[in-house]
Amino acid sequence: MKKFFLALVVVLLATPAWASVAISVTDIGDGKAAIDYSGTELVRAFALDITVDVGTIEAISDFAVGDDNNGYGIFPANFSRYITVDATTGEVSDWAAEGYTPVAAADDPGALGGLGTNGITIEMGSLYDTAAPPLEGRLCVITCSEACKVTVTTNATRGNVVLEDASEATVDLSGATDVQIGGVGGYTGPQPDEWQAVGNPDCWIASINARQCKGDADGVSQGKQQYWVSTNDLDVLIAAWNKSFAEIDGQTVGGVPLICADFDHLSQGKQKYRVSTNDLDILIANWQVADGPAPDCP
Repeated sequence: MKKFFLALVVVLLATPAWASVAISVTDIGDGKAAIDYSGTELVRAFALDITVDVGTIEAISDFAVGDDNNGYGIFPANFSRYITVDATTGEVSDWAAEGYTPVAAADDPGALGGLGTNGITIEMGSLYDTAAPPLEGRLCVITCSEACKVTVTTNATRGNVVLEDASEATVDLSGATDVQIGGVGGYTGPQPDEWQAVGNPDCWIASINARQCKGDADGVSQGKQQYWVSTNDLDVLIAAWNKSFAEIDGQTVGGVPLICADFDHLSQGKQKYRVSTNDLDILIANWQVADGPAPDCP
């Protein structure tokens, strides 16, 4: 009967707990975000909403499946749909049923749209004899369709976060709110920390603009000679000249973000200018080269 105990635990909400649980989101590259937890007491079940501000959530992976495995492999939203319990032994013979995932169906009460939309609801619980989950670990990994900001919130309709004693946990979501995630095929250059510090601009990604590090801010050639570094790129550089990131954040010229004129991907001087003399030197070195420079940014 242990397989049925979880359903009772999830719906029981007692007085608020002293223990807290933190949920965090981490960019792990290639459009993927890890959803992790840490706490001071064991959690029995999680009911969470995960959303992105642009694009969609395409896939979920890296989650535990089943019982007694040091993880949260019981998925209340899908248990009755996909898992068969032996009426005599109370055991599950096969946890590998296709479709058995933490993602609640869109037509479940209080659930978000699901994979292929901008939000999913996940339900994950533990059930064990000896192999309890650790106090911190990974719940799952989601794959985003494009660069976006990921936010996690608790889902009250589905049960929020419940501790082993059936009380509701106090949840810290500060590390899971508006977390920037790079797109698939993200930045591969030598300054990944700088890329993240300035909002993960797409124009720095070599697969999107392979000449940006050579002075090509807009990713477009000009004129019959196909100058990849020319007057349009100079206009962007001038607009961003000797300004900090805070001063150019969100600003564009001709639809091109000013951060795209940061060709060396480094700040300069005490004022931390994102676009300054080093970037100008790069632009001059490649100025109006016919069908050049080569598209070989790292």
